[in-house]
Amino acid sequence: MKNHLFAATLSLAALAAGSAFAETRLTVYTAFEAEQLEAYKAAFEKANPDIKIDWIRDSTGVVTAKLLAEKENPQADVVWGLAATSLLLLKQEGMLEAYAPAGADKLDPRFRDDANPPAWVGLDAWSAALCVNTVELEKAGAAMPKSWADLTKPEYKGMIAMPNPASSGTGFLDVAAWLQMMGEEKGWSYMDALDANISSYMHSGSKPCKDAARGEVTIGISFDFRGAQEKTRGAPVEVVVPEEGIGWDAEAAAIIADTDKLDAAKKLLDFSISEDAMKLYNQNYAILAVPGIAQPVENFPANVDKKMIKNDFQWSASNRERILTEWEKRYGSKNEPKG
Repeated sequence: MKNHLFAATLSLAALAAGSAFAETRLTVYTAFEAEQLEAYKAAFEKANPDIKIDWIRDSTGVVTAKLLAEKENPQADVVWGLAATSLLLLKQEGMLEAYAPAGADKLDPRFRDDANPPAWVGLDAWSAALCVNTVELEKAGAAMPKSWADLTKPEYKGMIAMPNPASSGTGFLDVAAWLQMMGEEKGWSYMDALDANISSYMHSGSKPCKDAARGEVTIGISFDFRGAQEKTRGAPVEVVVPEEGIGWDAEAAAIIADTDKLDAAKKLLDFSISEDAMKLYNQNYAILAVPGIAQPVENFPANVDKKMIKNDFQWSASNRERILTEWEKRYGSKNEPKG
């Protein structure tokens, strides 16, 4: 009897050891908002109990630069939640493993790479918006801005914060949109005029809105769902969609080429565009990559989809370095210190 018990114990131990050995850990680079990570990780690991996620999280520009710096020695297995423009840049560098995840045929065509199989797939969209602190605006005796052009008026001098486009995907989509909408000459002239009213360029797309919600700045150039979230939390914030049109980008996912965990990486890509994942994204984002799933998001601006410009992601990716070099030369003196 003891021998049978001993044998059974050894068998259970072997099974446990085998289970632990079979567990795969994926290193996943992301620019998802920090408060979203726990829910996304839990949902994926519940559906795939043999795979665990180790997040590496930072703002879009920082994650993009890190990936490019690691080109010859990649540390990530998957990117889940990074701007499509960044992933196009990685594609140009030959850093992505093409893969069509289950359900890719259901994606809105704007939310997938045009190659077949695609190098990246989209998840949701985020777009530019102004977070305006109504209390501080009233104190200043200034009118509610309605357009990008309004932000250059002298009455807003020193009242505006904006994300640095080198650090922030939101900042970059703003700059890329102005250059596309206005043309390069008028776009840079616009940014010269806007710069006169900027108090600081911040290293996060959400920080200008968070600071506006706290009354630390009056107007934060930020993005739609962050404004909606701050308003829902009770901040005296009005979320304004500039009337000329707004830049936007798709949060996207891709597999890093040469990962030695390809099967697990493919499972994460499958999950990333699943209905369950879309419902998670919809807790913050109103525009999803798979049509027909999204439900209204509280305090989300109603006219965002109508104001999203026809965005040339390829142009933005191909011209990114040139744009950022010129931007830094003109406006970098107002960058917020890196902490």
